[in-house]
Amino acid sequence: MSRIIAILAGIAALIVVVVGFQTFFIVEQTQQALVLQFGEAVRVVREPGLKMKIPFTQNVVFYDRRLLDFEPPPEEVIAADQKRLVVDAFVRYKITDPLVFYQAVGTEQNVTLRLGATLNGSLRRVLGNELLSKLLSPERARIMVEIRDDVAGEAKQFGVEVIDVRIRRADLPKENSEAIYKRMQSERAREANQYRAEGAEAALGIHADADKQVTVIRADADRQAQILRGEGDAQAIKISADAYGQDADFFAFYRSLEAYRKTLGADTTLVLSPDSDFFRYLQHRPPMK
Repeated sequence: MSRIIAILAGIAALIVVVVGFQTFFIVEQTQQALVLQFGEAVRVVREPGLKMKIPFTQNVVFYDRRLLDFEPPPEEVIAADQKRLVVDAFVRYKITDPLVFYQAVGTEQNVTLRLGATLNGSLRRVLGNELLSKLLSPERARIMVEIRDDVAGEAKQFGVEVIDVRIRRADLPKENSEAIYKRMQSERAREANQYRAEGAEAALGIHADADKQVTVIRADADRQAQILRGEGDAQAIKISADAYGQDADFFAFYRSLEAYRKTLGADTTLVLSPDSDFFRYLQHRPPMK
């Protein structure tokens, strides 16, 4: 009899444990819960702690109440100036209405698919009306706010609040980038050649002007030198003439001595007649006045 009582007690305890597990559930600080009865939502539990539900007929779905990040793969969009862009963006959101969230998307995995499609549509719609230059300017902040508001408006139907939308990178496609880089290289090479040509032209002008100035300076210097030589020669001739006029015999004697000095030397050989007029001052001394 006691053995049967023990078995019954064990069965009762097991039933109590099972019923307890089916009746009580714990909501963590980072969670919010939705209680379902036969697939229909009956209440939302937002406060953390130990909660109760009807066993076996109700079940609980938990959702994260923290700020969540969603990073879709990069998408290619076309700007208003027909420039193709590869845009890498991300979304930060929170589940604010578990009931609507459950009815609209069901799971967090499904909401990422819906948010990805919404973000993709917003990027194409907003960036399709903007120039690429604005996306790379301070106008980018305004564009981000416009995209965020657009995504947030669409996400409300999922029970989700979009906190922020950001574009991390907006690059040109690889083939476009290579073409642009080549065009930039060609443009820079053209500008460099133009600068070199202008520099060479300026250098030629500077050299020509310098050569002209050198020619003018040399011509002026030669002219001044010729004038000074002429004046010097004139003064020398005048001095010589004055000296010759004062004593013609002495001047003739002096000139003969100068001729002897320049003509006769250690290695000089002359064959002249002894009575040559060249030696007249060596044969006798002219009377001095």
